Amino acid sequence: MDTGNQGFDPRKLAGQVAVVTGGGRGIGAAIAQSLAQMGASVALLGRSHAALDSTARAISDAGGQAMAVTCDVTSFESVERAAQRVEATLRRVDILVNNAGIGGLAGPLHELLPEGWDEILNTNLRGVYYTILVFAPRMIRGSGGHIINISSLAGKNALPNGAAYAASKWGLNGLSYSVAEELRPHQIRVSVICPGSTNTEFSPHAGKDPAKMLQPEDVAHAVEMLVTQAPQSFVSEILLRPTQKP
Repeated sequence: MDTGNQGFDPRKLAGQVAVVTGGGRGIGAAIAQSLAQMGASVALLGRSHAALDSTARAISDAGGQAMAVTCDVTSFESVERAAQRVEATLRRVDILVNNAGIGGLAGPLHELLPEGWDEILNTNLRGVYYTILVFAPRMIRGSGGHIINISSLAGKNALPNGAAYAASKWGLNGLSYSVAEELRPHQIRVSVICPGSTNTEFSPHAGKDPAKMLQPEDVAHAVEMLVTQAPQSFVSEILLRPTQKP
């Protein structure tokens, strides 16, 4: 994969370990491949082992190091088991990218069943709480790192017929800003990326031109920028929009 970024040292992250949730496909796979190209060893977390294994093999074939770890971020026990496996195999965690998420169910909130609300909030928000709960103490013991939460412009703007999804992303943004202040003394930078419409198989956007939409590699490029900041700087938020409205 070519991210179009020629300015970064391709081995800038050598010796570091990155964990990417939802790492089997789409944005997560692009982020994992990018971090591996930069020298990090990458643990791919997700529910579909087949997708995770496919992406891990692609990284390995390109000369990188990756491991596939089946994990459901809505289950604390599953996240804890995944962390234990990552720690046993790769020994440390320097970068955590919370990418796992699901889209909103289209329709007004007053027609959304409680189980639909729970599915969206448990994946998009509770899952990030679980991964931070499990991985942040390990990162503190390692004396620093990066936590990057993949949010959405729906977490900055109104989203009619997607209120539960918007609520999960507004909540994720607030969580990110607050946790950033908690973890700054531990040399851990917590950032949030809010992409607009992105062309993936899981996020169809009716009536929009896929060629004009953001691509997964664009989000991966933003992650690259965050993990290669100078030590004295801290970018807390990136709003990512396509050049042309799709």
